[in-house]
Amino acid sequence: MAKRKMLTMDGNEAAAHASYAFTEVATIYPITPSSVMPEHVDEWATAGRKNIFGQEVQVTEMQSEAGASGAFHGALAAGALTTTFTASQGLLLMIPNLYKVAGEQLPGVFDVSARTVATHALNIFGDHSDVMACRQTGCAMLCESSVQEVMDLTPVAHLAALKGSVPFINFFDGFRTSHEIQKIETWDYADLKDMMDMEALQRFRDHALNPNHPCERGSAQNPDIFFQAREACNPFYDKLPDIVQMYMDKVNEKIGTNYKLFNYYGAPDAESIIIAMGSVNDTIEETIDYLNARGGKYGVVKVRLYRPFSAKALIDAIPDTVKVINVLDRTKEPGSEGEPLFLDVVAALKGSKFDGVKINGGRYGLGSKDTAPNENSQSVSTTMSHICLFRSASRLSARRKARSTASSGVSAQTERSARTRTPSRSSATTRTCTPRRISTTTPRSRAASRCRISASARSRSSRHTSSTRQTSSRATIRHTSRSSTWSRSLSTAEPSFSTARGPMMRSLIICRDR
Repeated sequence: MAKRKMLTMDGNEAAAHASYAFTEVATIYPITPSSVMPEHVDEWATAGRKNIFGQEVQVTEMQSEAGASGAFHGALAAGALTTTFTASQGLLLMIPNLYKVAGEQLPGVFDVSARTVATHALNIFGDHSDVMACRQTGCAMLCESSVQEVMDLTPVAHLAALKGSVPFINFFDGFRTSHEIQKIETWDYADLKDMMDMEALQRFRDHALNPNHPCERGSAQNPDIFFQAREACNPFYDKLPDIVQMYMDKVNEKIGTNYKLFNYYGAPDAESIIIAMGSVNDTIEETIDYLNARGGKYGVVKVRLYRPFSAKALIDAIPDTVKVINVLDRTKEPGSEGEPLFLDVVAALKGSKFDGVKINGGRYGLGSKDTAPNENSQSVSTTMSHICLFRSASRLSARRKARSTASSGVSAQTERSARTRTPSRSSATTRTCTPRRISTTTPRSRAASRCRISASARSRSSRHTSSTRQTSSRATIRHTSRSSTWSRSLSTAEPSFSTARGPMMRSLIICRDR
């Protein structure tokens, strides 16, 4: 078993810790909420921390994310293992180089704290609109749901990129995971080095641009050969899911986990399941525990490797008893028949043993909009019968009116749920938990809620906030987490999973049909 230390850190630091081990060059440019990752890398390099090769990481800050991705491309072409860190518009500025890095089969890693892309308004909080804009670039995409998973699976992105000759976008939810502080188990660099394929590393070095063995890169091709050359990459993507699972198995062997390309959680004979990726899976797990304890048959499939999308692995993860599948996307694609994950699931299950299963699609959590298990109102478009999970202003107004007059017609259950809804995901940075288990839903009892923020957690939070190296955005989030509103909402919380609309599992069944 691996040697592991228990340390308190957030998702950004977890990603930086794991990435530093495999990085020789880091090309950086700051953007909220990913800036903390290169901050840590720069500090550690300055302090003399060594990667698994016994070297300090060479950190280069460029003039923009476009420059950082250009330097990223160049460093990889020269044979240096390279990492960069970004989010939102910064990731979009990197897209031209994403195509080049993937097309040239260079094993770099983009660590992304996924953040909303500005549309009608700027929003600096989390959803998947940035990473979903990169689906066609050829980069593999690996997703984590919690701080512990970021620590555990970030090495998989680096190792699989090198072995499979495909760059990786390693992403997790901005603020919700990137700034959530947890006590987690951390990697020892000796264990990470033990998993490194040194032969694959040497092949990468030998493939680097070198005047002693010159080769042609970045040519221009006409219609007679471009198509054929473009299709030549297919075998690499066909093999990549097995490579990722191989490294997940190595991780599982070292730390006793059970990571798969798609992890199932819930009743073995579930009839209704959710398929989702990111931090919402923690909320879904808690909801499933509650419902299944009361006779329900629910489950969730947690997506880890999103690109390449392995239909076989998804089918193997779904119980044979399923009758309804609800797919949750954390992005919006106007004009599309459905959001990306929904369309991938529909395509993957077509012609399989689940061909006749009803598949519903839904959106949630855009711009870090709160997604609680008991508060899912719906807004059905006139052109697309997709469900949108959000708390509308009209319903909030109705709750306030219910508290002021008994004749409002709103039930006492709904009235209570206004007080017990899960606090904003972006402000939940000081909760404590046992390793590998993060509670993110409405507490199940008053006693449990009072345990959410213990004295030790508050002391850890105050020590953490005394650091002078944090970005202003992070300081703002920590300030929010210390507010009395957060403490009061937890101390007065009561179980409230069953409103007039029902919990997430039930409300999703009326979503879009395939």
